[in-house]
Amino acid sequence: MFDTRPAAAVTLSNARIVTPQGIRDGALTLDGDQIAGISTARDGLDLGDAFLIPGIVDLHTDHVERHTHPRVSVIWPFLPALMAHDAVVISGGTTTVFDSLSVGASMKRPERREILEPLIAALAEGQKAGAFRAEHLLHLRCEISDPATMDLVDATIAHPLTRLVSVMDHTPGDRQSPDIDRWFAHMIHEMEVDEATGRDMMDDLFDRSRARGAEVRAHVVARARAHALPIMSHDDRSTDHVDQAAAEGMGISEFPTTLVAARQARDAKLSIIAGAPNYLRGGSQSGNVSVAELLSHGLVDALASDYIPRSPLDAAFRLAADPALPHDLPAALALVTDAPARMAGLTDRGRIEPGLRADLAAIRLVDGQPVVQAVWRAGKQVF
Repeated sequence: MFDTRPAAAVTLSNARIVTPQGIRDGALTLDGDQIAGISTARDGLDLGDAFLIPGIVDLHTDHVERHTHPRVSVIWPFLPALMAHDAVVISGGTTTVFDSLSVGASMKRPERREILEPLIAALAEGQKAGAFRAEHLLHLRCEISDPATMDLVDATIAHPLTRLVSVMDHTPGDRQSPDIDRWFAHMIHEMEVDEATGRDMMDDLFDRSRARGAEVRAHVVARARAHALPIMSHDDRSTDHVDQAAAEGMGISEFPTTLVAARQARDAKLSIIAGAPNYLRGGSQSGNVSVAELLSHGLVDALASDYIPRSPLDAAFRLAADPALPHDLPAALALVTDAPARMAGLTDRGRIEPGLRADLAAIRLVDGQPVVQAVWRAGKQVF
């Protein structure tokens, strides 16, 4: 298992250190688990002129399901699955990851209801045993179309790893999937069911959403507020969606699907999280607003990996080199380090500054592609 105890003082030299004030050539000294300061020292570990950046903070990744559900009918043992997920996460320079676990189910994977608590138990076990190189925290993705979500929230909201809650509704016809026919064709293909079975399942989803959705949403919001957790509204499409979120005390609009919703979120003083894969792909896979367009209007405060763990790293360096968008490397990296850390209340990380936690990644560029050379978490080299 990984020894995450703080290391003795160490100097990382010959680095291009990315700070909030700019890029400084020199050395960074670590004292235990903290950053001590920047100097011109030449001794220590030579980073070969690599960029030294803050460890990435990823507020939303559902990539863990790629390992817990490697096939439609397969559930893999949780701790090995989480360790495999962790290896992918750390290799992309992410030192703090919010595993975004489904609380309740819309139509696919109803087993999410049964596996949630055992999966969280395995995550806590692995964290305690030092099985992970990144720090793993919980983002509860609460599906309001499922009445079972209320009991599942009650069972998990007070867990010490729970740090973030999002309220989502995957009922088609609104938000992420306004085109019901397109959503249905994709869903039955992914679930490997025939059309008749799929129609029955979709009708049940609509019935549940209409009958219980408002009740479930109110319950989730109330429980999250009672535990003083940041709450995110997911896939806002309209001004009404944003206004409802603001009225409920939410502070973050996650993955707004239209320019109208993003502008309303800015006017309502909600922070805005967008998906890094959308920016890298040049648009949304669902036909929603492109992140590049949101960035061009100054309507993105942070980027999250969504389903590709290393996408925040790639997006930050791509953005810094994008002549169409006014972000230098420190500003681009802040979208995946400092900004998400602040949104989650993690004030001890996200920037290279004396006194902050020494979560760092050394990055070299190969034909413009960022390559992770080494990663430190709390002063200890873990990759």
